[in-house]
Amino acid sequence: MIFKQIWEGANLTKNDGYFPANVPGNIQLDYGNVHGFGDANYGTNADKWRAVEDDFWEYRTNLVYDKKAGERVFFVSLGIDYKYDVSLNGEKIYSYEGMYKPFELDVTDKLTGDDTLTVLIYPHPKREGAPKGTRTEADASCKPPVSYGWDWNPRLIISGLWQDAYIETRDENYIGNVEVIAHLNDTFDAGSVTYTFDCAVNCVCALYDREGNEIYRGTDKQFSIENPELWWCNGQGDPYLYRWVIENGKEKREGKIGFRRVQLVRNTGAIDPPTFPKSRYYPPITIELNGRRIYGKGSNWVNPDIFWGRITRKTYDDLLTLAKDANMNLLRLWGGASVNKKDFYELCDEYGIMVWQEFMLACNNYLPRGNYIDVLTSEATSIIHQLRSHACLVLWCGGNELFNGWSGMTEQSMALRVLGSLCTIHDPEKPFINTSPLSGMGHGGYMFFHGSQNGEVFNEFIVAKRTAYTEFGVPSVSSVESLKKAIPENELFPISETPSWKIHHGFKAWLAESWLCLDVFKRYWGEPKSLEHLVEKSQFMQVAGYQAAFEEGRRQWPYCSMSLNWCYNEPWICAGNNSLIEYPAKPKPAYEAVKNSLRPTLFSARISKFTWKADELFEAELWLINDTQDKITDTTKVTVKVGNTVIDVMEWKAETNANTNRRGPTIRVPLPRESGDTVVLMLENGNGRASTYALQYVCPPELVPDNKPKTMNM
Repeated sequence: MIFKQIWEGANLTKNDGYFPANVPGNIQLDYGNVHGFGDANYGTNADKWRAVEDDFWEYRTNLVYDKKAGERVFFVSLGIDYKYDVSLNGEKIYSYEGMYKPFELDVTDKLTGDDTLTVLIYPHPKREGAPKGTRTEADASCKPPVSYGWDWNPRLIISGLWQDAYIETRDENYIGNVEVIAHLNDTFDAGSVTYTFDCAVNCVCALYDREGNEIYRGTDKQFSIENPELWWCNGQGDPYLYRWVIENGKEKREGKIGFRRVQLVRNTGAIDPPTFPKSRYYPPITIELNGRRIYGKGSNWVNPDIFWGRITRKTYDDLLTLAKDANMNLLRLWGGASVNKKDFYELCDEYGIMVWQEFMLACNNYLPRGNYIDVLTSEATSIIHQLRSHACLVLWCGGNELFNGWSGMTEQSMALRVLGSLCTIHDPEKPFINTSPLSGMGHGGYMFFHGSQNGEVFNEFIVAKRTAYTEFGVPSVSSVESLKKAIPENELFPISETPSWKIHHGFKAWLAESWLCLDVFKRYWGEPKSLEHLVEKSQFMQVAGYQAAFEEGRRQWPYCSMSLNWCYNEPWICAGNNSLIEYPAKPKPAYEAVKNSLRPTLFSARISKFTWKADELFEAELWLINDTQDKITDTTKVTVKVGNTVIDVMEWKAETNANTNRRGPTIRVPLPRESGDTVVLMLENGNGRASTYALQYVCPPELVPDNKPKTMNM
């Protein structure tokens, strides 16, 4: 039986008394709540936690439980961040460095009946000699570097009992160390299930289909199943899950598994180098699920809160439901953030969202200093064992941008060799890649409306032609509602580089003007007339940019096999960001645009630029995109609207085979002289679904016809 404990916390360095502590939670948040730090999302409050970065912390609880005859008493922790000692009645009984390895301690023989358990949390790891106040301080530890500061996450380093911890009494019926793994053969018509668990008494293993029909029941820990229903990702079929059970007369464990096979295959057209000496080709990055090549449609997932301990199943469900509804089938779990709690992976199993899981390395050179490799080995092994049974998990990756100039790692780096080896040993059926990006793949850009040698976001992607776009971003200002929760009223407007705008990533988060990008706004729209004007036009541009980027990536299938924007969500209120979802789970207008752009079938327009002028010849190349397994025949009605003028351009009837795109005609329409600042292209098909592209339209006032009634001079 599980017994929840009442916990207290203390800052041992400040020595200013004990305070109530939440478990799961983060002790810095509890301390801030007691000492009046305020909401970290508001103003510059997040900076208040810098004063306790190098402090020692303690949790303590007086153990409460009910032990029956024949039972043993265990202290169970699902994860503590980051380096810590566990003591019982003043005696140290466990020490560890890392945050992802669960543990259980049999404390029965040490109990007195009046027992105090404490957890000492050491200061956050900071490599000696690393530049102070930077993410580089985390490059000799397995602590996720994101909390050391990023361009969308404040520097607010946390620790503590971020996963659940409790006292549990167990007898001989206890079922522990449970893992159930489904295997699927190469021809996808037979599978097997392997049960692993510990129990002192005999247990029965069972498997049930979705309708509750019993597939197997017996004492064998491994059995075969013919023609299992397959697990498919969102949009490609049913993410079918079976329910497994392990039980005896008193205890029961249950969960879900799915049957699928996944591998990475070479991209179509990414051929061998044409000349001698022939060397490396672009690495494979096309996901093949159950023998079917899949276009990866999705985003980059980051930690959904700056305080990981308060993330709940609902936190995940709110965000993942939106991802599913947006036709996404893949999320890249960015390596700089924390590995998620088990609820995340269970929901991805259920919703058919494939997971690209990175280890906790990002943008640093992780050298084998001190005990780093030993800690990495322990942590990674634990992560692999916790996640490998999930149907959603399709790809392991060493971490983010490790081969880039600012990281400097290579395939020979010890950390990556260790990670690749561990994945091969403990989860050999899944692919592993060292980092993202690899040759042929693309990270960026993130500031497309700044302009480049290829022009705006539209032409940038047409020219790029990557095997996978695994990061790209179009920033926007957050909603007025969110801004008012983060920026004090006296700083809101007119906007300037105040501390609140800066800490919330409005200025100098990456470049000087990011992520508000006021310089870009002024180039297209002039001085912002109000906060509402800034938000409206900024989000208008994000919509147009993400439509262009996502749809261009899909048009480049099958050479290109993936489009994952940076980023999906936020850990706190950002003044400006590339995200589709504002913290905590508020979709931006760009979310709806991306949702439409990721429909399984859609008529799409390749447009070369964002700004169009009166009298200019508007051009758009039409496409029919189809990533379903059906042959598609459909007709679209094409119209262009400027102001009050609606131009019926044409109808296009198109046909395309399964998982194939069709390139169509190019429309050319002289733009009229009208008032207004928007030109809208609409591709509407017979069932009422439309692809709508709203772009900037410019017509000097002197060219706008005067349509007022004429009067005679009398």
